[in-house]
Amino acid sequence: MFSRRGFLGTAALVGASAVQGRVQAASIPEAAHMDKVVMQPPLHPNSGPDYRPVVTLNGWSLPFRMNGDWKEFHLVAEPVVREFAEGMKVNLWGYNGQSPGPTIEAVEGDKVRIFVTNRLPEYTTVHWHGMIIPSGMDGVGGLTQPHIQPGKTFVYEFEMRKSGTFMYHPHSDEMVQMAMGMMGMVVVHPRDPGFRPVDRDFVFVMSTYRVDPGTYLPQVNEMTDFNMWTWNARVFPGIDPLPVRLGDRVRVRIGNLSMTNHPIHLHGHSFAVTCTDGGWIPESAQYPETTTDVPVGAVRVFDVLADNPGDWAFHCHKSHHTMNAMGHAVRNLIGVSRKDLAKAVGKLAPDGMAMGSTGMAMGNMEMPAPDNTLPMMTGTGQFGPIEMGGMFTVMKIREDLARDDYRDPGPYQFPKGTVAYEVTPPAAEPARQQPGKPTHKMKM
Repeated sequence: MFSRRGFLGTAALVGASAVQGRVQAASIPEAAHMDKVVMQPPLHPNSGPDYRPVVTLNGWSLPFRMNGDWKEFHLVAEPVVREFAEGMKVNLWGYNGQSPGPTIEAVEGDKVRIFVTNRLPEYTTVHWHGMIIPSGMDGVGGLTQPHIQPGKTFVYEFEMRKSGTFMYHPHSDEMVQMAMGMMGMVVVHPRDPGFRPVDRDFVFVMSTYRVDPGTYLPQVNEMTDFNMWTWNARVFPGIDPLPVRLGDRVRVRIGNLSMTNHPIHLHGHSFAVTCTDGGWIPESAQYPETTTDVPVGAVRVFDVLADNPGDWAFHCHKSHHTMNAMGHAVRNLIGVSRKDLAKAVGKLAPDGMAMGSTGMAMGNMEMPAPDNTLPMMTGTGQFGPIEMGGMFTVMKIREDLARDDYRDPGPYQFPKGTVAYEVTPPAAEPARQQPGKPTHKMKM
């Protein structure tokens, strides 16, 4: 856990010869480090223009220091261990102790200086996806800059020319480094705090992995057959809920650095897509949605009025993207009696898994699992198994949340008479007209 006070008050000196540009021989800011996997409180500005800070699902915002009129950040590219959900940890590469890395927040017009130290076993760079910056700061190794060799620190300097939502990731051995989890989000707030203000602002990035059950390392050469679908490198039930006050204007910023598109759906509300990584969408061009598709290498931002209290599912609408690793190679035995089959399979393969004969409901599955993996579908709600995984969480809208309270408010207390319920059908089927027989005329 970082100490913001300690961070802002200290700076570490490192080899000045490793630093490029005008800040050569200057002190390098301390690199904040995070070891928590739950959403950290918003990092409110203590100087400069005011803005509503974002909160990152299962993440945090990177602290900065002021050096004259420059905001200085320090990213450290390094191997990390990320817990996808309780019971499964994966060896990834990331920044400042986590994958994805911390969110970088600034304000339109800010001059930023971002130090990047490489503690990976190979060279790297950082590309500032969607941002309008000088070519020499674009972070494409070999084309716009030398690669950052292991143990070296480079500096990126540019002005935040436009507000919006952007991403950062390597353009250096990109296939391996992004497949290992190297990515993060950049949020640039409008200089005018009255421009499209919201009460709560959430951000996360989507990524995908192939992690075979019982292993700890992603298969970086995989291009299509992924089995872990993550929001900020977490899967349900490990993904934070989105706590929201009833009546809040809520913004959700979503980046996609996976290998496929994701149709993101929110229950109980309609929303408007208000921004992409290209910029803000004029209000005259917005229209109501309940699902928005987020293409590969893109950002989508939607604004929603939280006017319907309850626990509302929020998820990717590709059904396999709300599943975890187990079950992708399971044979379909729907309609086949498993009474004797499971016993026979168990003798030959004690760790084998037989799909339920009536479907994939978790109560109908025999699922012995190796260490360090997760059930294909999991999670429990107040009414029983939720049976989800992967890209799924809950927007929890409550009337009594405080302004900056992002704690999980627990299960929704449904008003009496508002929950779907069972009815008992009549003992006998009602009489129905037989085909071909005349109907009796009704006297009026």
